[in-house]
Amino acid sequence: MTNRTRYGIALGLVLLTVLVLLVVRLADRTAERNAKFERTFPVMGTVAKFTFYGPPEAAREAADRAGAAFDRVVELCNLYDSGSELSRLNAKAAEEPFVCSPELWYLLLEARKAYLFSDGAFDITAKPLMDLWGFYRKRGDTLPSRQEIAEAQAKVGLDKASFDDAARSVKFTVPGMSFDLGGIAKGYAVDRAAEEAGKAGIRRGVIDLGGNLRLLPKPPPGQEAYRVGIRNPQKRSELLDDVLELCDVSLSTSGDYERFVTIGGRRYGHIMNPVTGLPTQDGGSVTVIAPSALLADWLSTAVFLGGEELARRAESAFSGVAVIITRPEPEKP
Repeated sequence: MTNRTRYGIALGLVLLTVLVLLVVRLADRTAERNAKFERTFPVMGTVAKFTFYGPPEAAREAADRAGAAFDRVVELCNLYDSGSELSRLNAKAAEEPFVCSPELWYLLLEARKAYLFSDGAFDITAKPLMDLWGFYRKRGDTLPSRQEIAEAQAKVGLDKASFDDAARSVKFTVPGMSFDLGGIAKGYAVDRAAEEAGKAGIRRGVIDLGGNLRLLPKPPPGQEAYRVGIRNPQKRSELLDDVLELCDVSLSTSGDYERFVTIGGRRYGHIMNPVTGLPTQDGGSVTVIAPSALLADWLSTAVFLGGEELARRAESAFSGVAVIITRPEPEKP
């Protein structure tokens, strides 16, 4: 073997080693860019979960920022905190106009749009009925009387609230009224959390707030989309057969199987019909796919009450909206 041959072999080995090192480093960098980060914690009466893909430091920053966005919404809308802005509004708006912060005012305007679009099916003033039926305070094992329901209904209806757009204020025209943003605040919180994750540079992942989902713009590493299953409302441990493959959208599912009260041995779901004054006993579910989590949140509740006609109107009125209605299977004779 000549010196030139030995030199060529040695040079080849050096180049091969350098190439291997470069491939390893590129693989390490790719793995770091696509590292999976998860954080789960209780908030807003449910469980939140962040699943982010990206550099660990960026993912942690995204989770911190997104968690802070949730905390901000809690401070704004928590009915169980007398110091929250929503609680202060409920305490004072029957006496005098309450001037809202820009953020709360935005939420109230969105709720007003939802009320008008749904012909009152989505109504943030239904709290007196929720109280009456025992969802927010303990009730005995007797059903409310028709008179009790009628008295509660007299305090329900967003048309009974006076909005002053110029002053950014709201006043209740009936004593005993109150707002409950539970059907819209979670979606809003998810939207804000997604914005904060994006500011941290995270573009892949899922934000899940008790079933209110935001799928970030880019899919998980090595996949073309996120695969999302819908829970079978009749068999909660199972998923429906069809699996959705989606990216860059929000989803929300409403059903009366998760939260309920039992009175006289019967279950009453937490979705309240403000028109009848009665809680639902449907047994099905409604899933809404939408560009924003806020829209998906209130639409899923509204369509659960308004049915297929409202679902068709929603799909026609809002770009990017799709509605999936799951009805319980009829009992076999």
